[in-house]
Amino acid sequence: MANAGMDPETFGQFIDQLQRYVRERLIPAEDQVIADDMIPADLVDEMRAMGLFGLTMPEEYGGSGMNIPQYTETVRVLSYAMPAYRSMASINLGMVCSALKNSGTEEQKTEWLPRLAAGEIACFGLTEPGSGSDSAAMATTAKRAGNGYVLNGSKRYITNAPHAKLGLIMARTHDAALPKNAHISAFLVDMDTAGITIGKADRKMGQSGSHIADIYLDDVKIPGSALLGAEEGRGFATAMQSLDNGRLSVAAASCGYARRMLDTAVRYANERKAFGEPIAQFQLIQAMLADSEAEIYAAECMLRDASAKANCGTAIIECASAKMFASEMCGRVADRCVQIHGGAGYLAEYEAERFFRDARIYRIYEGTTQIMQLVIAKQMLRNFAAGIIA
Repeated sequence: MANAGMDPETFGQFIDQLQRYVRERLIPAEDQVIADDMIPADLVDEMRAMGLFGLTMPEEYGGSGMNIPQYTETVRVLSYAMPAYRSMASINLGMVCSALKNSGTEEQKTEWLPRLAAGEIACFGLTEPGSGSDSAAMATTAKRAGNGYVLNGSKRYITNAPHAKLGLIMARTHDAALPKNAHISAFLVDMDTAGITIGKADRKMGQSGSHIADIYLDDVKIPGSALLGAEEGRGFATAMQSLDNGRLSVAAASCGYARRMLDTAVRYANERKAFGEPIAQFQLIQAMLADSEAEIYAAECMLRDASAKANCGTAIIECASAKMFASEMCGRVADRCVQIHGGAGYLAEYEAERFFRDARIYRIYEGTTQIMQLVIAKQMLRNFAAGIIA
Protein backbone atom coordinates (compact mmCIF):
# COMPACT_ATOMS: atom_id res chain seq x y z
CA MET A 1 0.00 0.00 0.00
CA ALA A 2 1.28 3.46 -0.90
CA ASN A 3 2.39 5.79 1.86
CA ALA A 4 0.04 8.79 1.85
CA GLY A 5 2.68 11.07 3.36
CA MET A 6 2.10 14.68 4.38
CA ASP A 7 -1.13 16.48 3.66
CA PRO A 8 -0.72 17.82 0.07
CA GLU A 9 -1.61 21.40 0.99
CA THR A 10 0.85 21.41 3.89
CA PHE A 11 3.52 19.90 1.66
CA GLY A 12 2.93 22.55 -1.00
CA GLN A 13 3.38 25.30 1.58
CA PHE A 14 6.60 23.65 2.78
CA ILE A 15 8.00 23.51 -0.76
CA ASP A 16 7.20 27.19 -1.30
CA GLN A 17 9.02 28.01 1.94
CA LEU A 18 11.98 25.82 0.97
CA GLN A 19 12.31 27.45 -2.46
CA ARG A 20 12.52 30.87 -0.80
CA TYR A 21 15.00 29.59 1.76
CA VAL A 22 17.24 28.10 -0.94
CA ARG A 23 17.36 31.38 -2.87
CA GLU A 24 17.45 33.81 0.05
CA ARG A 25 19.73 31.96 2.49
CA LEU A 26 21.52 28.96 1.02
CA ILE A 27 22.69 30.27 -2.34
CA PRO A 28 23.97 33.60 -0.92
CA ALA A 29 26.06 31.61 1.59
CA GLU A 30 27.77 29.46 -1.06
CA ASP A 31 30.90 31.61 -1.32
CA GLN A 32 31.41 31.33 2.43
CA VAL A 33 30.85 27.55 2.32
CA ILE A 34 33.52 27.29 -0.40
CA ALA A 35 35.97 29.54 1.46
CA ASP A 36 35.59 27.66 4.76
CA ASP A 37 34.84 24.20 3.28
CA MET A 38 32.07 24.09 5.85
CA ILE A 39 28.39 24.96 6.10
CA PRO A 40 28.09 27.77 8.67
CA ALA A 41 26.77 26.51 12.01
CA ASP A 42 23.89 28.98 11.98
CA LEU A 43 22.67 27.58 8.65
CA VAL A 44 22.86 24.01 9.95
CA ASP A 45 20.78 25.11 12.95
CA GLU A 46 18.26 26.74 10.60
CA MET A 47 18.05 23.53 8.58
CA ARG A 48 17.37 21.62 11.78
CA ALA A 49 14.69 24.11 12.80
CA MET A 50 13.00 23.70 9.41
CA GLY A 51 12.88 19.94 9.99
CA LEU A 52 15.14 19.14 7.04
CA PHE A 53 16.82 16.28 8.93
CA GLY A 54 13.53 14.57 9.80
CA LEU A 55 11.47 14.82 6.62
CA THR A 56 11.06 11.07 6.17
CA MET A 57 10.84 10.05 9.84
CA PRO A 58 7.33 9.04 10.95
CA GLU A 59 5.45 11.74 12.82
CA GLU A 60 5.31 9.64 16.00
CA TYR A 61 9.12 9.82 16.12
CA GLY A 62 9.31 13.57 15.60
CA GLY A 63 9.53 13.67 11.82
CA SER A 64 7.36 15.05 9.03
CA GLY A 65 6.24 11.68 7.68
CA MET A 66 6.90 12.47 4.03
CA ASN A 67 6.36 9.73 1.49
CA ILE A 68 8.95 8.96 -1.18
CA PRO A 69 7.61 11.32 -3.90
CA GLN A 70 7.49 14.18 -1.39
CA TYR A 71 10.99 13.36 -0.16
CA THR A 72 12.50 13.32 -3.66
CA GLU A 73 10.73 16.55 -4.61
CA THR A 74 12.16 18.17 -1.48
CA VAL A 75 15.65 16.94 -2.38
CA ARG A 76 15.22 18.26 -5.93
CA VAL A 77 14.26 21.72 -4.66
CA LEU A 78 17.02 21.76 -2.02
CA SER A 79 19.59 20.68 -4.62
CA TYR A 80 19.18 23.87 -6.64
CA ALA A 81 21.72 25.11 -4.11
CA MET A 82 25.24 23.66 -3.89
CA PRO A 83 25.44 19.92 -3.06
CA ALA A 84 26.79 20.29 0.48
CA TYR A 85 23.37 21.16 1.88
CA ARG A 86 21.74 17.98 0.57
CA SER A 87 24.76 15.94 1.57
CA MET A 88 24.51 17.04 5.19
CA ALA A 89 20.92 15.78 5.56
CA SER A 90 20.57 13.09 2.92
CA ILE A 91 22.03 10.12 4.80
CA ASN A 92 19.57 10.71 7.66
CA LEU A 93 16.63 11.00 5.30
CA GLY A 94 17.36 8.25 2.83
CA MET A 95 19.42 5.21 3.64
CA VAL A 96 19.56 5.26 7.45
CA CYS A 97 15.93 6.23 7.97
CA SER A 98 14.84 3.64 5.39
CA ALA A 99 16.88 0.92 7.08
CA LEU A 100 15.46 1.76 10.50
CA LYS A 101 11.86 1.96 9.28
CA ASN A 102 12.07 -1.26 7.25
CA SER A 103 14.27 -3.42 9.45
CA GLY A 104 14.73 -1.86 12.89
CA THR A 105 13.19 -3.15 16.10
CA GLU A 106 10.74 -0.93 17.93
CA GLU A 107 13.40 -0.21 20.53
CA GLN A 108 15.88 0.85 17.83
CA LYS A 109 13.34 3.13 16.17
CA THR A 110 12.44 4.70 19.51
CA GLU A 111 16.08 5.33 20.36
CA TRP A 112 17.37 6.66 17.03
CA LEU A 113 14.60 8.11 14.86
CA PRO A 114 13.79 11.06 17.18
CA ARG A 115 17.49 11.89 17.45
CA LEU A 116 17.91 11.83 13.67
CA ALA A 117 14.76 13.88 13.18
CA ALA A 118 16.13 16.50 15.59
CA GLY A 119 19.28 16.82 13.49
CA GLU A 120 21.85 14.39 14.83
CA ILE A 121 23.83 13.38 11.76
CA ALA A 122 24.16 9.82 10.48
CA CYS A 123 26.61 8.04 8.19
CA PHE A 124 26.33 4.82 6.19
CA GLY A 125 29.33 2.50 6.43
CA LEU A 126 29.36 0.07 3.52
CA THR A 127 32.38 0.87 1.32
CA GLU A 128 35.86 -0.28 2.33
CA PRO A 129 39.36 0.18 0.88
CA GLY A 130 39.04 -3.19 -0.87
CA SER A 131 35.27 -3.58 -1.03
CA GLY A 132 32.67 -1.44 -2.71
CA SER A 133 30.18 -3.21 -4.91
CA ASP A 134 31.87 -6.55 -4.11
CA SER A 135 30.38 -7.53 -0.75
CA ALA A 136 32.23 -10.85 -0.69
CA ALA A 137 35.45 -8.87 -0.23
CA MET A 138 34.17 -7.02 2.85
CA ALA A 139 36.83 -7.28 5.55
CA THR A 140 35.21 -5.55 8.54
CA THR A 141 34.19 -8.18 11.09
CA ALA A 142 31.68 -8.37 13.91
CA LYS A 143 32.61 -11.14 16.33
CA ARG A 144 30.32 -12.33 19.09
CA ALA A 145 31.50 -11.34 22.57
CA GLY A 146 29.12 -12.24 25.38
CA ASN A 147 25.82 -10.51 24.70
CA GLY A 148 27.36 -8.15 22.18
CA TYR A 149 29.86 -7.85 19.35
CA VAL A 150 33.35 -6.56 18.72
CA LEU A 151 33.91 -4.67 15.46
CA ASN A 152 37.24 -4.51 13.65
CA GLY A 153 38.02 -3.06 10.26
CA SER A 154 37.75 0.16 8.30
CA LYS A 155 35.34 2.00 6.02
CA ARG A 156 36.25 4.35 3.20
CA TYR A 157 34.67 7.39 1.50
CA ILE A 158 32.00 7.70 4.19
CA THR A 159 29.89 10.83 3.76
CA ASN A 160 29.43 12.83 6.98
CA ALA A 161 31.84 10.60 8.92
CA PRO A 162 33.50 13.62 10.61
CA HIS A 163 30.13 14.84 11.95
CA ALA A 164 28.12 11.65 12.52
CA LYS A 165 26.61 10.62 15.84
CA LEU A 166 25.18 7.39 14.39
CA GLY A 167 26.80 4.99 11.97
CA LEU A 168 24.91 2.25 10.16
CA ILE A 169 27.88 -0.10 9.79
CA MET A 170 27.99 -3.24 7.65
CA ALA A 171 30.22 -6.05 8.91
CA ARG A 172 30.82 -9.76 8.42
CA THR A 173 29.23 -12.02 11.01
CA HIS A 174 30.44 -15.13 9.12
CA ASP A 175 33.93 -15.76 7.77
CA ALA A 176 32.78 -17.50 4.58
CA ALA A 177 30.76 -15.82 1.84
CA LEU A 178 27.19 -17.11 2.14
CA PRO A 179 24.38 -17.22 -0.44
CA LYS A 180 22.47 -13.95 -0.84
CA ASN A 181 25.25 -12.20 1.09
CA ALA A 182 23.98 -13.61 4.38
CA HIS A 183 27.48 -13.19 5.83
CA ILE A 184 26.84 -9.44 6.13
CA SER A 185 24.96 -7.90 9.06
CA ALA A 186 24.08 -4.28 9.87
CA PHE A 187 24.79 -2.51 13.14
CA LEU A 188 23.59 0.78 14.61
CA VAL A 189 26.77 2.18 16.14
CA ASP A 190 27.08 5.21 18.38
CA MET A 191 30.05 6.99 16.80
CA ASP A 192 31.32 8.12 20.21
CA THR A 193 32.04 4.50 21.15
CA ALA A 194 35.61 3.76 22.26
CA GLY A 195 37.78 2.33 19.49
CA ILE A 196 36.29 4.41 16.67
CA THR A 197 38.67 6.81 14.93
CA ILE A 198 37.72 9.13 12.09
CA GLY A 199 40.38 9.88 9.49
CA LYS A 200 41.17 13.29 8.09
CA ALA A 201 38.50 14.57 5.70
CA ASP A 202 39.51 13.74 2.14
CA ARG A 203 40.32 16.45 -0.38
CA LYS A 204 37.91 16.18 -3.30
CA MET A 205 37.43 17.31 -6.87
CA GLY A 206 34.33 19.31 -5.93
CA GLN A 207 31.41 19.49 -3.52
CA SER A 208 32.99 21.96 -1.10
CA GLY A 209 31.42 21.95 2.34
CA SER A 210 30.53 18.26 2.30
CA HIS A 211 32.93 15.88 3.97
CA ILE A 212 33.94 12.26 3.50
CA ALA A 213 36.47 10.38 5.57
CA ASP A 214 37.64 6.93 6.58
CA ILE A 215 36.29 5.22 9.69
CA TYR A 216 38.63 2.95 11.66
CA LEU A 217 37.15 0.34 14.00
CA ASP A 218 39.61 -1.11 16.53
CA ASP A 219 38.05 -3.58 18.98
CA VAL A 220 34.84 -1.53 19.11
CA LYS A 221 32.55 -3.15 21.69
CA ILE A 222 28.85 -2.75 20.97
CA PRO A 223 25.80 -4.30 22.67
CA GLY A 224 23.71 -7.00 21.04
CA SER A 225 20.90 -4.45 20.76
CA ALA A 226 22.97 -2.66 18.10
CA LEU A 227 22.27 -5.45 15.58
CA LEU A 228 19.74 -3.94 13.19
CA GLY A 229 16.47 -5.83 13.40
CA ALA A 230 18.02 -8.23 15.96
CA GLU A 231 18.79 -10.59 13.06
CA GLU A 232 22.15 -11.56 11.62
CA GLY A 233 22.64 -11.97 7.88
CA ARG A 234 20.19 -9.27 6.80
CA GLY A 235 22.68 -6.43 6.51
CA PHE A 236 23.37 -6.56 2.80
CA ALA A 237 19.69 -6.92 1.92
CA THR A 238 18.94 -3.93 4.16
CA ALA A 239 21.69 -1.93 2.50
CA MET A 240 20.39 -2.70 -0.98
CA GLN A 241 16.82 -1.80 -0.02
CA SER A 242 18.06 1.43 1.52
CA LEU A 243 20.10 2.19 -1.60
CA ASP A 244 16.89 2.49 -3.62
CA ASN A 245 16.09 5.61 -1.60
CA GLY A 246 19.70 6.75 -1.83
CA ARG A 247 19.63 6.39 -5.60
CA LEU A 248 16.43 8.39 -5.86
CA SER A 249 18.05 11.09 -3.75
CA VAL A 250 21.00 11.26 -6.17
CA ALA A 251 18.59 11.37 -9.12
CA ALA A 252 16.70 14.23 -7.46
CA ALA A 253 19.94 16.05 -6.66
CA SER A 254 21.04 15.67 -10.28
CA CYS A 255 17.77 17.16 -11.51
CA GLY A 256 17.88 20.09 -9.10
CA TYR A 257 21.50 20.99 -9.77
CA ALA A 258 21.10 20.58 -13.54
CA ARG A 259 18.26 23.11 -13.40
CA ARG A 260 20.55 25.53 -11.56
CA MET A 261 23.24 25.07 -14.23
CA LEU A 262 20.82 25.58 -17.08
CA ASP A 263 19.38 28.74 -15.50
CA THR A 264 22.93 30.02 -15.12
CA ALA A 265 23.75 29.18 -18.74
CA VAL A 266 20.61 30.90 -20.02
CA ARG A 267 21.42 34.02 -18.00
CA TYR A 268 25.00 34.13 -19.27
CA ALA A 269 23.94 33.51 -22.87
CA ASN A 270 21.64 36.53 -22.66
CA GLU A 271 24.26 38.75 -21.03
CA ARG A 272 27.30 37.79 -23.13
CA LYS A 273 27.47 39.53 -26.48
CA ALA A 274 29.41 38.58 -29.59
CA PHE A 275 29.19 40.08 -33.07
CA GLY A 276 26.89 42.73 -31.67
CA GLU A 277 24.20 40.51 -30.15
CA PRO A 278 23.66 38.13 -27.19
CA ILE A 279 25.06 34.69 -27.86
CA ALA A 280 21.63 33.33 -26.89
CA GLN A 281 20.57 34.35 -30.40
CA PHE A 282 23.04 31.92 -31.99
CA GLN A 283 21.37 28.68 -33.03
CA LEU A 284 24.15 26.36 -31.86
CA ILE A 285 23.93 27.92 -28.39
CA GLN A 286 20.17 27.44 -28.54
CA ALA A 287 20.69 23.78 -29.45
CA MET A 288 22.70 23.20 -26.27
CA LEU A 289 20.06 24.99 -24.21
CA ALA A 290 17.25 22.98 -25.82
CA ASP A 291 19.02 19.65 -25.37
CA SER A 292 19.57 20.45 -21.70
CA GLU A 293 15.95 21.46 -21.15
CA ALA A 294 14.65 18.27 -22.80
CA GLU A 295 17.00 16.03 -20.83
CA ILE A 296 16.17 17.67 -17.50
CA TYR A 297 12.47 17.24 -18.27
CA ALA A 298 13.02 13.55 -19.11
CA ALA A 299 14.96 13.00 -15.88
CA GLU A 300 12.29 14.79 -13.82
CA CYS A 301 9.61 12.56 -15.34
CA MET A 302 11.65 9.44 -14.55
CA LEU A 303 12.21 10.68 -11.01
CA ARG A 304 8.49 11.23 -10.43
CA ASP A 305 7.56 7.85 -11.88
CA ALA A 306 10.26 5.92 -10.01
CA SER A 307 9.39 7.69 -6.75
CA ALA A 308 5.70 6.85 -7.12
CA LYS A 309 6.47 3.19 -7.83
CA ALA A 310 8.97 2.96 -4.96
CA ASN A 311 6.30 4.43 -2.69
CA CYS A 312 4.05 1.47 -3.54
CA GLY A 313 6.72 -1.19 -3.11
CA THR A 314 9.95 -2.39 -4.67
CA ALA A 315 11.09 -0.51 -7.78
CA ILE A 316 14.61 -1.77 -8.42
CA ILE A 317 14.73 -1.14 -12.16
CA GLU A 318 12.99 2.22 -11.97
CA CYS A 319 15.20 3.58 -9.15
CA ALA A 320 18.41 2.42 -10.81
CA SER A 321 17.28 3.75 -14.19
CA ALA A 322 16.36 7.14 -12.77
CA LYS A 323 19.67 7.42 -10.94
CA MET A 324 21.67 6.35 -14.00
CA PHE A 325 19.91 8.64 -16.47
CA ALA A 326 19.66 11.68 -14.19
CA SER A 327 23.29 11.57 -13.11
CA GLU A 328 24.54 11.15 -16.67
CA MET A 329 22.21 13.94 -17.76
CA CYS A 330 23.58 16.22 -15.04
CA GLY A 331 27.10 15.64 -16.34
CA ARG A 332 26.08 16.56 -19.88
CA VAL A 333 24.32 19.72 -18.72
CA ALA A 334 27.40 20.69 -16.68
CA ASP A 335 29.57 20.24 -19.76
CA ARG A 336 27.24 22.36 -21.90
CA CYS A 337 27.14 25.04 -19.23
CA VAL A 338 30.94 25.31 -19.40
CA GLN A 339 30.84 25.30 -23.20
CA ILE A 340 28.26 28.10 -23.34
CA HIS A 341 30.49 30.17 -21.06
CA GLY A 342 33.41 29.59 -23.43
CA GLY A 343 36.78 30.55 -21.96
CA ALA A 344 35.03 32.03 -18.92
CA GLY A 345 33.67 28.58 -18.14
CA TYR A 346 37.17 27.38 -17.32
CA LEU A 347 37.76 30.12 -14.74
CA ALA A 348 36.99 29.72 -11.05
CA GLU A 349 35.56 33.26 -11.15
CA TYR A 350 32.43 31.84 -12.78
CA GLU A 351 30.09 29.22 -11.34
CA ALA A 352 30.22 26.96 -14.42
CA GLU A 353 33.66 25.61 -13.46
CA ARG A 354 32.42 24.66 -9.99
CA PHE A 355 29.23 23.11 -11.37
CA PHE A 356 31.32 20.87 -13.63
CA ARG A 357 33.42 19.57 -10.73
CA ASP A 358 30.48 19.19 -8.37
CA ALA A 359 28.39 17.19 -10.83
CA ARG A 360 30.98 14.50 -11.56
CA ILE A 361 30.38 12.51 -8.37
CA TYR A 362 26.70 11.88 -9.13
CA ARG A 363 27.70 9.20 -11.64
CA ILE A 364 29.56 7.41 -8.83
CA TYR A 365 27.44 7.96 -5.67
CA GLU A 366 25.23 5.04 -4.55
CA GLY A 367 26.53 2.79 -7.32
CA THR A 368 28.35 3.82 -10.47
CA THR A 369 26.63 4.05 -13.84
CA GLN A 370 28.16 0.69 -14.71
CA ILE A 371 26.78 -0.90 -11.54
CA MET A 372 23.37 0.58 -12.37
CA GLN A 373 23.54 -1.09 -15.77
CA LEU A 374 24.21 -4.42 -14.05
CA VAL A 375 21.42 -3.89 -11.51
CA ILE A 376 18.92 -3.09 -14.26
CA ALA A 377 19.96 -5.94 -16.53
CA LYS A 378 20.06 -8.57 -13.75
CA GLN A 379 16.58 -7.58 -12.57
CA MET A 380 15.33 -7.75 -16.16
CA LEU A 381 16.68 -11.29 -16.43
CA ARG A 382 15.14 -12.26 -13.08
CA ASN A 383 11.80 -10.91 -14.27
CA PHE A 384 12.10 -12.87 -17.52
CA ALA A 385 12.91 -16.08 -15.67
CA ALA A 386 9.88 -15.50 -13.42
CA GLY A 387 7.62 -14.87 -16.40
CA ILE A 388 7.14 -11.21 -15.51
CA ILE A 389 6.46 -9.16 -18.62
CA ALA A 390 6.86 -5.37 -18.47
